Amino acid sequence: MTEQTAGARHAGYVAIVGRPNVGKSTLLNRLIGQKLAITSHKAQTTRHTILGIRTLPAGQIVYIDTPGIHKRGESALNRYLNRAARALLADADLALFVVRAQAWNAEDQAALEALQLAGIPIVAVVNKVDRVDDKATLLPYLQELSRRHEFVAVVPVSAKTGDNLEGLEQVVLRALPEGENLFPEDQVTDRSERFFAAELLREQLTRRYHQEIPYTLTVEIEHFEETPGLYRIAAVVWVERPAHKRILIGQGGAALKAAATAAREAMERMFDTKVFLQVWVKVKASWSSDEATLASLGYTD
Repeated sequence: MTEQTAGARHAGYVAIVGRPNVGKSTLLNRLIGQKLAITSHKAQTTRHTILGIRTLPAGQIVYIDTPGIHKRGESALNRYLNRAARALLADADLALFVVRAQAWNAEDQAALEALQLAGIPIVAVVNKVDRVDDKATLLPYLQELSRRHEFVAVVPVSAKTGDNLEGLEQVVLRALPEGENLFPEDQVTDRSERFFAAELLREQLTRRYHQEIPYTLTVEIEHFEETPGLYRIAAVVWVERPAHKRILIGQGGAALKAAATAAREAMERMFDTKVFLQVWVKVKASWSSDEATLASLGYTD
């Protein structure tokens, strides 16, 4: 680490990296202090990189939420997610390697190896410590993790409760290079409201269904109009099979109506205005396995 000047500001890009379902998106939301990334217990919930910009008196941290690095399947979508997660490391000043307390598997190892290959400083973030009943068992795990790599620090946290996130933030700031803000101090993300509308609808659908449906649906915003006091939004949910379309719509359209209502309410909270939301479900066979179709739906490197 380079020598730092006392009292100097620090700024830089911090990639949040790890296997699926270790709490990366929840961590981003907690660190920023508002919801930016959608969450669920299913892998592949995060499909796009999202910047979360945190401006502090001592500097600015630009967090980058990434798709989980994994070894699950060889579909075009899976390949895209892994490429997206690895590509952003080239521009990051620091990585937060997020793992789950007292759990380690081959996907954790793959994520760590990707970070080591990138050659950037790494802070190990041990998440979900609130789920560890016997805290005495945590120390051996932290010691074992420390032996896997020469980390800048190993920091236990709970993204769910917010425990020790201030300590993590101080570690991150000290590890970043000296410099002025990279973004205006009132900016919190690089993504548009149109993007978040699609993500909030996908979140509701992903949380409601199991098996393959969450992994083979995507949302496209066809119309987004801002008028005084009202956003008019039209969305298409793409699925791969007619049977999936029937399940999403439900008897008499009840299932789709429930998901759309919850998504509309989430949009109104985020956008701080009334929202009129229309949703259709359409079939596009094998969209997740076709590179050209993925690109047309916004999955581009």
